[in-house]
Amino acid sequence: MSPAAVTSTPPPATTPHTNGKSSTKPVITPSSTVTSQIPAWVKPDLSRLLRVEHNPGAFTSRSVSLVNLPPGAVFARITNPTPATVAYSSVQASRDLHIELNCDLVYINHSCKPSLVFDMQRWEVRVSEDGEGLKEGDELTFFYPSTEWSMAQPFNCLCKTGECAGEIKGAKDMSREVLGRYWLNKHIEEMLVERDGQ
Repeated sequence: MSPAAVTSTPPPATTPHTNGKSSTKPVITPSSTVTSQIPAWVKPDLSRLLRVEHNPGAFTSRSVSLVNLPPGAVFARITNPTPATVAYSSVQASRDLHIELNCDLVYINHSCKPSLVFDMQRWEVRVSEDGEGLKEGDELTFFYPSTEWSMAQPFNCLCKTGECAGEIKGAKDMSREVLGRYWLNKHIEEMLVERDGQ
């Protein structure tokens, strides 16, 4: 018997609470395909991988690595997501599906020089291929436009790196030149092709 999974596939016509066009009103259904569902994994213990620092002020918390990992290594799996509407805390998992992470991965901030990659097709977080890997004490960051087409709350980036893109609104509003420096999720790549007519 297949485990239950949250899917972005529209429900049968007998379910009146969704229009079938948006993932904001998903349903729980037996899994039938691999690409359109959230895996029903067991929630992992992230306390051995990261420490969350809750700082005073709005949007100032951050997460710090407790481990050393080489470039490309799997840092964590995304294991306990739930479908969501677009929000500052949600992650865009596909063209039509936004999720809440429901774990401390939500405290991984944006950077234009990210230490991590959120691969939404594989439901995993990996160490960025750029650089020397992840060291204990490093701030955990990822490039938000790698998952987000249009941000619910655009913001001015505070990463202060030489690569800083300034205002972050999502991939929709960024040039190919800037986005070409980053690993991007498949749904973002596809939407860029549509945007640019290529």
